[in-house]
Amino acid sequence: MRVFVTGASGHIASALVPELLGAGHEVLGLARSQESAAAVAALGAEVRRGDLDDLEGLAAAAAECDGTIHLAFKHEAMRSGDYVTAVEADMAAGRAIAEAIAGTDKPFVNTGGTLMLAMAGISGRAGTEQDKVGGGGRSDATNATIALAAEGVRSSVVLLPPVVHSDLDHHGFVPTLIGMAREHGHAAFVGDGANRWPSVHTRDAAHLYRLAVESAPPGSNLHAVDDEGVPFREIATAIGAGAEVPAISVTAEEAPAHLGFLAAFAQLDNPTSSALTRELLGWEPKQPGLIADLRERHYFQLQVA
Repeated sequence: MRVFVTGASGHIASALVPELLGAGHEVLGLARSQESAAAVAALGAEVRRGDLDDLEGLAAAAAECDGTIHLAFKHEAMRSGDYVTAVEADMAAGRAIAEAIAGTDKPFVNTGGTLMLAMAGISGRAGTEQDKVGGGGRSDATNATIALAAEGVRSSVVLLPPVVHSDLDHHGFVPTLIGMAREHGHAAFVGDGANRWPSVHTRDAAHLYRLAVESAPPGSNLHAVDDEGVPFREIATAIGAGAEVPAISVTAEEAPAHLGFLAAFAQLDNPTSSALTRELLGWEPKQPGLIADLRERHYFQLQVA
């Protein structure tokens, strides 16, 4: 299978491209800069220059390949507070890809986030693959992708937890929280910190994406979750230990000063199950969980370098 991968120089793709190549697939990777192109080529993929705003280019690449995995997202816009622009660009890219492969039964694997379940009010239990979010934010793209099953596309969505961790993670929420802890001299959690975040190792997530593009049934909603829910207090404590600073409780009102753009997310309770995903595709995470990975200290060596 020849697979088109957007965001091919990013965190998850750094594990996904070798995963696909190792399984005998060919990869066409989207790269928006010369630096990104060099990184994609170093992974062994064919490079296609472009970005999420190049809708014609996205459509052409998807049409010429046997399947598409959409990882790219305007993270810079999200981090700067312009989440709406990031979501709109993601929706437009997904539509361009979908229109190019409608009626072909080609696989299209899109990406969403489990935090949308918490933002939709699912609480008191673990969210499942059967839970649906009505709309808003990235859930619009999730719902639109699932609906493509009725248009001759073998569509699926992989919902990623807020923490996708490994030695390949240089810019995700964990490095961001470590940076904040070092800046402020403490790792913060809100209130009693009992709210839970799910997590998954990058390489386990990459394996799920491969299984999805190879065999996920049309309209599949998949959860890339290993740790169902780690109390945020434990995450902050592990970060504090690694950064050699204390973990402290802050109030909801104080949270923005300590956690920046993550303040609201850091208060969400987002336990998430992947039981149905595991049963459907035979996916079984094999890598270390979040707290064990933090104890290996690669994140803290990265921050010092």
